[in-house]
Amino acid sequence: MKHKFRKYVAMIAIPLLLLVTIGTHSTHAEERLGIHVDGAILIDADSGKILYEENADTPLGIASMTKMLTEYILFEAIQEGKISWDQEYKVNDYTYAVSQDRRLSNVPLRRDGTYTIRELYESVAIYSANASTIAIAETIAGTETEFLKLMNSKAKELGLTDYKLVNSTGLNNSYLQGMHPAGTGVDDENVMPAKSVAKLAYHLLKDFPEVLDTTSINTKIFREGTSDAIKMDNWNFMLPGFVYEYEGIDGLKTGTTDFAGHCFTGTAKRGDKRVIAVVMKAVDAQGVGSYKARFDATRALFDYGFNQFSVEEFVPAGYEFKDQKELAVIKGKESSVGIAVKDPIRMMVKTSEKELYEPKLTIDESKLKKDALQAPFEKDAVVGHVELVKKEGTDYGFIDSDNLSVDVVTTSEVEKAGWFSLTMRAIGDFFAGIWTSATDFVKGIFK
Repeated sequence: MKHKFRKYVAMIAIPLLLLVTIGTHSTHAEERLGIHVDGAILIDADSGKILYEENADTPLGIASMTKMLTEYILFEAIQEGKISWDQEYKVNDYTYAVSQDRRLSNVPLRRDGTYTIRELYESVAIYSANASTIAIAETIAGTETEFLKLMNSKAKELGLTDYKLVNSTGLNNSYLQGMHPAGTGVDDENVMPAKSVAKLAYHLLKDFPEVLDTTSINTKIFREGTSDAIKMDNWNFMLPGFVYEYEGIDGLKTGTTDFAGHCFTGTAKRGDKRVIAVVMKAVDAQGVGSYKARFDATRALFDYGFNQFSVEEFVPAGYEFKDQKELAVIKGKESSVGIAVKDPIRMMVKTSEKELYEPKLTIDESKLKKDALQAPFEKDAVVGHVELVKKEGTDYGFIDSDNLSVDVVTTSEVEKAGWFSLTMRAIGDFFAGIWTSATDFVKGIFK
């Protein structure tokens, strides 16, 4: 009897389980773009909103996408006056030996040559020149070993996670002629999750947008007019005039090694929308990695961003919440003050989901005393923040935070009341308190 009962239960449960499984698989498929990558992410370059991600938290080889971090440190060193664009670098045995390896992306450097930092940088940003990258690292820090310390420090400062950095270029250390940074292994290679790569690109564009002036150049002659002249075709074949040309693209960095496969961090702008896409270890439908595979995957991400998303202003500057337009004030010439959103909240959002987001106000209780602001305070004093909350469905959050928020501030200045006014108020409050106590006592008698 028990055996028959179990049989009937199984006959009912198995079809139900299959239905649940099929439903789950279908939902999962709808969240994928059909790209063949080990990791990928797409973000709004303005707000940092994550629009799509696929295995974005798994550390993977990043190859020459590493050079974005080297570029960031270079721009910062220029900005701080530590080095200059016209500063010259004298080639040493290390950079000479690496530059002569034609298996690698390089501009050959003369053994007795000197090159400006600008020349070296352009060869890095356009042609991914590895010896030039090491030369920049040495100029900034003295040695690549010391520069590696700067890289790790900057990665931590930018909030990157789950990374391992072993050199400035992204090459496998085995290509560095036995002169790889001290403390790293001969076969080590840089790794980082797609999300951290996107965060690095996000900060590079935010802090040093001039990088695009160079990464958008499709072809340039290195040392034009000299015996060292060499044509540099940008490895970003999605730039105008190249085989995988894509409208609006102007950066950012390719990467290829045996370990990392074919990678790319691309950025493109159309109208008021700029996106950043990262693809890692891209392959075709047959599982074969190629330049075409990485650019096809990037194209799919770009198309998804530009076609499915729009830039929306959810909260304008000066926006007031109808349920909380002001805060009470104590010890001020005014008894209340208006509050409003200081800056607008704009972000890319899936056009079909824009109605799902609503602003949420949070008042900073630490700024209040007895549920009121204490005077004096200036106009635009920060009293809280507002963030966007999605009412339903999946939200990937932001590359730099869980949510986008802006300050809520006072709309006017409130001066502290004079001693006479404060004294009169205290007296009034005292007698008001006595009156309230008396009336409550009387009411209590006749209850």
